[in-house]
Amino acid sequence: MANNSFQKSIPTLLVMFLFSVLGIYTFYRLLTPQERLPVFSPVDVNPRLVDASLHHVKKNHKISDFELVNQNGTTVTQATFDNKIYVADFFFTRCGTICPLMTSHMYALQNAFLNDEEVLLLSHSVTPVLDSVPVLKRYAENKGVLAAKWHLVTGPKKQIYDLARKSYFAVLDEGDGGEQDFIHTEQFVLVDQKKRIRGYYDGTDPKEIQRILADIALLKKEK
Repeated sequence: MANNSFQKSIPTLLVMFLFSVLGIYTFYRLLTPQERLPVFSPVDVNPRLVDASLHHVKKNHKISDFELVNQNGTTVTQATFDNKIYVADFFFTRCGTICPLMTSHMYALQNAFLNDEEVLLLSHSVTPVLDSVPVLKRYAENKGVLAAKWHLVTGPKKQIYDLARKSYFAVLDEGDGGEQDFIHTEQFVLVDQKKRIRGYYDGTDPKEIQRILADIALLKKEK
């Protein structure tokens, strides 16, 4: 009789055990929250990088809407990056200093996420008058750029410069996007699926590229 009673209690003991394990796991997760990347707003960035009109903005900053053209002559807008993680930078095809190294690091990122539809790359030309679509096309072919993964874009200079200064906070120098204005920066900017800035990196430093890889992995785990 005692043995039979014990056998009947086994399901109850199993249920109690499972609930105990679940409780311990939940308690552990509450005490050890998942690592998350910061969400950058203007107040979180060096004030010299932020346009004066945005110094008061404390939260909810997102990359502004835009309409540019890529190396294939295809229109690229913010909708191109809906629900995507992407890395953005600013370059020009005639650059002989930091840009070749930045491009090689972008190429490494392209290869790392070649089969990952959730991750894209976006390179803005800072000399858009010179970097026409045919020029970007030749550059892309020479550098092994795949248009499905990596957009090299040109367009109105003021729009690109406003994006650099008022959306990405990528450059220290002030300017109006006029004919004499020029920006040059090594910054890579990580943007999440909600168009929010989640990280800044030195695009000339191989170690920083490894950090981007790790940070994108973290973003992909976020709910």
